Amino acid sequence: MWLCSSTHQHKFLLVGCRKLCRLVVPMGSPAGSSLLGPGDRSRDPAVRRRHRRSNTPNAPHQPTAAEGMSDRRRSSSQSKSSKTEIPPSQKRNLGKEGVFKVSSELRKLCLEDFPAREARQSRPKPTETSEVVFGVAPCLLALTQRRRKAYQLLVKDGETSQRASVLTICEEAHRRGVQVSRVGKKDLDKMSSGGVHQGVCLRASPLSFLAVGAASNASGAGVPLWLVLDRIQDPMNLGAILRSAYFLGVDKVVSSLRHSCPLSPVVSKASSGVLEVMEVYGCDSLEDMLRGKVARGWQVVGTVGADPEESQIPVVPCSDFQVTGPTMVLMGGEGEGLSRKLLSVCQTLLTIPAGRVLSPGVDSLNVSVAAGILLHSLLLARSRCLSQKEAES
Repeated sequence: MWLCSSTHQHKFLLVGCRKLCRLVVPMGSPAGSSLLGPGDRSRDPAVRRRHRRSNTPNAPHQPTAAEGMSDRRRSSSQSKSSKTEIPPSQKRNLGKEGVFKVSSELRKLCLEDFPAREARQSRPKPTETSEVVFGVAPCLLALTQRRRKAYQLLVKDGETSQRASVLTICEEAHRRGVQVSRVGKKDLDKMSSGGVHQGVCLRASPLSFLAVGAASNASGAGVPLWLVLDRIQDPMNLGAILRSAYFLGVDKVVSSLRHSCPLSPVVSKASSGVLEVMEVYGCDSLEDMLRGKVARGWQVVGTVGADPEESQIPVVPCSDFQVTGPTMVLMGGEGEGLSRKLLSVCQTLLTIPAGRVLSPGVDSLNVSVAAGILLHSLLLARSRCLSQKEAES
């Protein structure tokens, strides 16, 4: 009864081997599938799926988790090697120790965004005062004339920084080692106190009046002509006067230090940058200075309105006055004009005749307009006098 044929014994051995393989090796692994026969592989689900994918030529390959990890490792290693590699076209820009050479254009861009060593050193110290010069002409002349110590140039960001005039200012700032920064319009409006900054502001040291004692009596035209200002309080008027004086050829400008406006950025803007070029002298006592000049042979000429009060000093139209020697022209401040002390020093009073009958209350010109007319007349007369002397000689 317990006896069995050799065929049955072989079957029992085959079944036992199958069970032992299932216990030792998982059926889904490659080792387990390799131990199975062709008929048993078809019964394993994992083997059937792999077999089905291999028999389907158009089916897309779905990577397993292990394959995805290996692919990511290979891609990361490839990216690292590609980052460390230097293209042949860039190898010629390497220096001796593997440092890239920077072109002049790139270095210029770096200077625009990051201050150079000279720019960091030129920042104002806590004990130094600074002010903001605004406008294209004042900023450019402040940098080129070098009468101020420039600390920082601020340019409006956008199309303004690409204008030719603004680029010229930036180039001059780079030559002087001044930091260039791009800011918004609101920042420039605030720094210039609402002035017309034209997209450019310069933080620099302030200008001061020079001592009259240091002024030279020499004149490029042979006969010196000085303009003396008494209590000009409006910076716009002072700037306009300086612009006319410089253009027409005045040798020196002297201002009273008391009750006069300082040499502020507003004056520089109103003068279109002339304040950065022309030296302006200050005096505590104009009366003492004028009396000293009279003692040395200078003419002191005052100015009055179109309808002057009766005076013992002769009043003549400005077109009739002849500049024959060193001359000082006095102009008073807005409203009150020249003080009585200064009028007492004058040898002649000049006036600008009106071209019509004036209404009551309108008897004078703005001081900056009157200065332009008077200076043009006097300096034209001086040039004529010099021409006659040259012709006679």
